[in-house]
Amino acid sequence: MIAFLLRRVLLLIVTLFVVSAVIFAISELAPGNIAINVLGNTITPEQEASFNAQHGLDQPALDRYLRWMIGSDWQAARLIGAPLDRIVESAELNRTGWWAIAEDGTPFRHRSDDGETMLRLDRQPDGTTVEVPLGPEVWQTNEDGIDVFWGVDTGGRAAMWVRGSDQASWVLTMAGWTSQAGAPRAYIPLQKGILRGDFGVSIITKRPVAETLIPRLINTLFLAGIAFVLIMPIALAAGIIAGLNQGRPIDRVLSVSSLVATSTPEFASGVFLILIFAVWLGWFPGAVVLPSGVSIFDRPQALVLPVLTLTLIELGYVLRVTRASMVEVMQTNYIRTAILKGLPYRRIVLRHALRNALLAPITVIMLHVNWLIGGIVVVEALFGFPGLGRFILDAALTKDVFAIEAAAMVLVVIAVTTQLIADLIYVYLNPRIRFT
Repeated sequence: MIAFLLRRVLLLIVTLFVVSAVIFAISELAPGNIAINVLGNTITPEQEASFNAQHGLDQPALDRYLRWMIGSDWQAARLIGAPLDRIVESAELNRTGWWAIAEDGTPFRHRSDDGETMLRLDRQPDGTTVEVPLGPEVWQTNEDGIDVFWGVDTGGRAAMWVRGSDQASWVLTMAGWTSQAGAPRAYIPLQKGILRGDFGVSIITKRPVAETLIPRLINTLFLAGIAFVLIMPIALAAGIIAGLNQGRPIDRVLSVSSLVATSTPEFASGVFLILIFAVWLGWFPGAVVLPSGVSIFDRPQALVLPVLTLTLIELGYVLRVTRASMVEVMQTNYIRTAILKGLPYRRIVLRHALRNALLAPITVIMLHVNWLIGGIVVVEALFGFPGLGRFILDAALTKDVFAIEAAAMVLVVIAVTTQLIADLIYVYLNPRIRFT
């Protein structure tokens, strides 16, 4: 059993790494221009090049993939010669940023106004910064004979300045997209990598992806969890009843009902429920509207219609698979033998038929757990539900690559984890495949 579990976990890890490369490649190759999405169609080539450089989008794909996986802070710390860390820049806005950390614990960044004099910006306890001019000895000559300086710029990126360079950089400030002199020549966007739980910073919102992703994931898990708790007992029980009463009126009613439920698209059943319960009866809200500071947990009535929409679709799938599996098991030789022996019918069903009949539904259930979490974009869009599906849709429309990649990896982790759970349940229900 231990060897079986170890093999499955090893396969899970390999799958995650392979899929991460596929996700990264698809995100990078997807059509769209991130700079235009952020800055608009009127940007100049110089502005686009500056934007791409500041976000590391001009670097080779392999470098960006490794930075996404294992981070870049360790590389930048070696170049800068000081440890780097995120500190809270604004408690009111819940905003953090990367800073270099001095030996006495003082966070600092760098700036140059003319490409000759470097300024160190020491952050004070009250949030203000004190400018400290640095001497010419801070410049280091690289292998090409060029004087360079590595530091953390005011945007929280590792940056390389070139001495004597009057290069200007386009920077997004409170006043808009403006040009600043004495700009760095190269940048390394800082992040710890997904292996250390850092999904990066959204290019669109300028906030850590996790700050937006995690609440959306919690909302989706909550919605999917309620639907799952409702669907599975009802669907399994109804499927077993239909399978045990093959050809009888109750079987026909359940089969037709499940067929109608599965053949109706989510948007159609959702609109139908909105018309009845929100428009005509006015019992439940037809859209999930959450003012600032209000979570989905504060308005449970807003979950009723989305949960019912999910339940109608999934109920039919699981019911039909359970019925078919139960019918097949009840026609096997060992069940017929048990009946001929005169064993009580309840005992035959509960002790012999039920366990084997649940094997096929378990597979469907685990596959549809992934759908409940990541594939309910239509339901979330229809009801305006702030979940993971809407998060992925919004990120894809703006090509926010860090948000897309983070959300996709979360879905992959959920998918492979549920598959591992399904394998373990299979082992419990059918010992014959325990060590295969």
